[in-house]
Amino acid sequence: MNRLNGKIAIITGASKGLGEANSRLFIDEGAKVIMTDIDKQAGQALASELGDNAEFIYQDVCDEQGWINLIDDVVARYGGLDVLVNNAGVVKPGTIETQTMEEYDFIMNVSARATFIGCKYAVPAMSASGGGSIINMASIASIQSVPRVAAYAAAKGAVQAITINIAGYCGENQLDVRCNCLNPSSIDTPMVQNIRAKFMQNPEEAAKLAPKGEIGEPNDVAHTVVFLASDESKFINGVNIPIDYGKSILPGLFKDVD
Repeated sequence: MNRLNGKIAIITGASKGLGEANSRLFIDEGAKVIMTDIDKQAGQALASELGDNAEFIYQDVCDEQGWINLIDDVVARYGGLDVLVNNAGVVKPGTIETQTMEEYDFIMNVSARATFIGCKYAVPAMSASGGGSIINMASIASIQSVPRVAAYAAAKGAVQAITINIAGYCGENQLDVRCNCLNPSSIDTPMVQNIRAKFMQNPEEAAKLAPKGEIGEPNDVAHTVVFLASDESKFINGVNIPIDYGKSILPGLFKDVD
């Protein structure tokens, strides 16, 4: 307990799924959490449940001015920013042949562009307040082929690349801001459940998806996010951490999973 005591954190996509799990554990560990999302109803309800250290703010993560306003407001009210978790993301099934450009642009904006903007304004805010930790959410799709989500793979690959770039930039300029990213496999969240449901009417496609027992739980990711946000990980910077039970290095372990 209290591993994040006194830390000010922004978590995007916080109303459900991984964002909700992150928010719950951050609160348990003593952080002040600014939860953002476009789902006002779910976000406000969760913040109310989590108590005084949780606050919900509506945010479209694709809006640059919105990011500026958010970080300026947090710094003004709380005296700084210690942690940013770029968790917001979307996925729409599609191969390189079937994915539409409209889907590609949407997915890239919510994942890659939003992460870039959040980091752009978090880095100076954290540096000015003594340092901090940025945790970006990539995916197993950025380190292993997942053919049915081409645009999502491209977006998460960009997230992974910018993470390394930011870590190097901050280190070179002695800004004391760490930047790491996670590469989860299938986790039991509403987003993954929705993707699985799309294939349930096609037995051949459904068979390629991970059986329920091979899907991780949100806290399998959230515990790692807490560690990277805490001072326990102060010497970890610029790394990509798979959270996939070895799937990315032992693809034969799950024979029916892309």
